[in-house]
Amino acid sequence: MRFRQIDTPAAAAAKAGFSTATAYRIEADPRLPSQRKTPHGRRRPDPLAGVWESEIVPMLQAAPGLRAVAIFEELARRHPEIGAGVRRTLERRVAQWRALNGPERDVIFRQEHPPGRMGLSDFTDMGALGITIAGAPLAHRLYHFRLPFSGYAHAHVVLGGESFVALAEGLQDALWALGGVPEQHRSDSLSAAFRNVDRAAQEDLTRRYEALCAHYRMTPTRNNAGVAHENGAIESPHGHLKKALADQLLLRGSRDFADLDAYRTFIDEVVGRHNARRRKPIEIERAALKPLPQQRTTDYEEAIVTVTGSGGFALRKVFYTVPSRLIGHRLRVRLYDDRIECFLGATRLFTLRRGRSPDHHKRAHVVDYHHVIHALRRKPMALLNLVYRDQLFPRRAYANAFEKLLAERGDKHACRIIVGLLALAHDRACEAELAAVIDADLAAGVLPDLDRLRERFRPATAVPAVAVDLAPLSAYDELATVGPATTAEVTP
Repeated sequence: MRFRQIDTPAAAAAKAGFSTATAYRIEADPRLPSQRKTPHGRRRPDPLAGVWESEIVPMLQAAPGLRAVAIFEELARRHPEIGAGVRRTLERRVAQWRALNGPERDVIFRQEHPPGRMGLSDFTDMGALGITIAGAPLAHRLYHFRLPFSGYAHAHVVLGGESFVALAEGLQDALWALGGVPEQHRSDSLSAAFRNVDRAAQEDLTRRYEALCAHYRMTPTRNNAGVAHENGAIESPHGHLKKALADQLLLRGSRDFADLDAYRTFIDEVVGRHNARRRKPIEIERAALKPLPQQRTTDYEEAIVTVTGSGGFALRKVFYTVPSRLIGHRLRVRLYDDRIECFLGATRLFTLRRGRSPDHHKRAHVVDYHHVIHALRRKPMALLNLVYRDQLFPRRAYANAFEKLLAERGDKHACRIIVGLLALAHDRACEAELAAVIDADLAAGVLPDLDRLRERFRPATAVPAVAVDLAPLSAYDELATVGPATTAEVTP
């Protein structure tokens, strides 16, 4: 347009670099192309014209959360002439109506977390990873602790539910590994710990949680129930942690672990590498943390049980066997997430794996055949209908042998042989080696021979060669020539 002010249309067009025809077209209509566009009208009639204001808008006003697909299904029921192709049009129209006329929505306010101010705890289910221990599926969760400023993380394998015991153990492990205490501790209201318990139990758990925080001089805080984004500083890292674990499992080439300790070591290594990458901010936050107390506080529950004549005790719908010499005694039991510790007075006796009932109507069993084998030797037929017979066998090989013997030799012979095999494993401490031999025999179609196995696992008793040097008889002749000492000889 600057050239046109002093030149003809043809000259201005040449200087501007376009044709003379374009110059004369611009002369005829100087509006911009966007200003000359005419709005496009509908190419077909509005399929919702007859129902939008009369039916759809009243539905949206009465139930703002109603989904567009539900509205479409209701319209299809009322007006069969409305085709399936209208659904997308309806969804776009509903979205536009909500943007212009819908209710106000909740807003997420991003937060800044100063160092040392807050630590967060939560549990996350790990079933999707498909972890197995020695071939058996492991149903478990992870307790996850995190500092939002530095990203410091700690993870602890939890075998039971989201209980206070799991929280107390995992939180204290995290704080002592970190070496300091934040000002506040936030959780999701411990909803799993409070579920299905009466009011007195809820109050007890609340007091215990407050006492735990008071011991570490932390202020307990909780997000509102059902509002996950209030705990977003740890909810989102759940997904990142699971993805990192899934990647490492793929690199490892197997999701099976020899035992629970090996799996826990794997978790610690993955989380440790994450913390190593966050070393600098973690050091900044560690300097702002409060010091730890002198010692840890309680991270278990206690119960008093009596050992019955069955050689064990029942606790939380689980029967545990113990050495029979404790029958009639009262034991003090500490319940942790994955184990129980038994005390007689102040004397710690032993630690047992913690069992859990599969449902509220069936009792589980945690059985150690070493505790009852001496009694089974005297009464081997008690094995046949023993309520915890399946849990008595320490390895699958013994159960397979028992089933094979029952099918081919009868009840009495089967009970005698299996009890003898268990006694042999107990006496010779050869449980794994004996199980391997039994598996090999069964694979070859041979039933276990108790006498042959006793001979095979007999301890080596080599008689040592003892050389005895006898004194010559002439030495006795010399003794005979020596007379008794006289009084004069012994007088000084």
